[in-house]
Amino acid sequence: MKFSLVVLALFLPIQSYGQALQKRFDKILSSYGSSIKREQVGLAVMELENHQKPLVYALNEEREMIPASITKIATAATVLQKLGATTKLQTTLWAESIPASGVLKGDLVLKGGGDSGFVSETMWFLVNELMRTGIKKIEGNIVVDDSDFDAVRTDSSRDPERVDRAYDAPVGAMSFNWNSISIFIRPTEPGKPPQVYLDPIDNGYKIDNKAKTTPSGGNNLEVQRDGGRIFVRGSIGMNQSEVAVYKNIDDPVEWSGRNLAFFLQQRGVEFKGKIISGKRTLSMKQLAKAESKPLSQAVSDMMKFSNNYVAEMLTKNLAQQKNPGQAATIEAGMQIIRENLNEMGIKSDRFSLINPSGLSRRNKTRAVDLAKVLVHSYRQFPTFAEYMTSFPLAGFDGTLKNRMKDKAGWVRGKTGLLTGVVGLAGYAGRKDGSVMAFAFIFNGRGEQGDSARRLFDALAMELVQ
Repeated sequence: MKFSLVVLALFLPIQSYGQALQKRFDKILSSYGSSIKREQVGLAVMELENHQKPLVYALNEEREMIPASITKIATAATVLQKLGATTKLQTTLWAESIPASGVLKGDLVLKGGGDSGFVSETMWFLVNELMRTGIKKIEGNIVVDDSDFDAVRTDSSRDPERVDRAYDAPVGAMSFNWNSISIFIRPTEPGKPPQVYLDPIDNGYKIDNKAKTTPSGGNNLEVQRDGGRIFVRGSIGMNQSEVAVYKNIDDPVEWSGRNLAFFLQQRGVEFKGKIISGKRTLSMKQLAKAESKPLSQAVSDMMKFSNNYVAEMLTKNLAQQKNPGQAATIEAGMQIIRENLNEMGIKSDRFSLINPSGLSRRNKTRAVDLAKVLVHSYRQFPTFAEYMTSFPLAGFDGTLKNRMKDKAGWVRGKTGLLTGVVGLAGYAGRKDGSVMAFAFIFNGRGEQGDSARRLFDALAMELVQ
């Protein structure tokens, strides 16, 4: 009898919390009743420390829904758990011989290792290390070895419509600067074109600038990329701040090789050859190496800004690390993510995940299962700290920088957004020290999106009591 009373006492606090939460959530849902119908949402809240009955609130939690970018919570969990938070990737330079008297007679091979964060600073580091071989001239070509991944740049698991924006960047084992180019536009004098700068400075792109600076007004610029041409149209007021626009590129191999050549030339290395695709041979010697940041940083890049390019790069890394020597595919990486969900106790017939970023309406899952991913990840001590800190922090950074400021710092949540789809999933801290895992999904009409986002913010903030 005493044991039964103790067990009952253990469950009374969480039971009363669940009852109170039910009333508060019902009140919030009723206040949005004119814009959001209850059948359009799937909601699940779980108490992390309750191992027997963690589910404390649920509404349509078993309904199969499109999750959009909150798919990334499963991708992030799998990458950290299967590859490790501290793993680093390598980008290397190879040649048949060390340059004699500063002249490399053959080709210089740039070997990609799947580093999604290989950027200008890393390229500069790699080139600086190469300079210590005494190289002054390359008589051969720059060969880009992209063979760790397959040659599919935009996987069929994405929605079929292509756009030139950075979030739809192509993927390659050798990638550079997020496979995107930064375009900066500054006003000049009224009647004159604004100044347009590219970063990195890439001679492969031509600027067609027919925009105008106006005496007053805001930013009415339109920037488009079509192949190797960047078109700038519209107007910008002379007192406006610099405008930054990010566009993807077409071919990671050419893009990476071209920028390597530019960086080498900046250091005085003569190169007049071609940029070609190929593979390093086993007889080649390594001349320089640049390590990536730990994978935990790549996961954070993906989660904080909902970066689809990083999601696909990490997924191909899952496949490549499991089957080294084979060209990694999205499907092979997705199979590892699905298997990891199975290991969490989520059966395969409960979800359909084909794209790791959520950039597909064919992804389907349930709110309760996403909450289970969050709870399971919390119990993985070697990786949970990095997992939680990868989530946008309400009121401070990422996609939640300007949201839930009344509870700034108390909610860490991954956002999701497609037309007619809104998601929010993550962790909410409470002042009594407990933490809740939550997953909220809306599937409805596009014009309801703003209301769904406000509803989910209100629900998440209600967890912080």
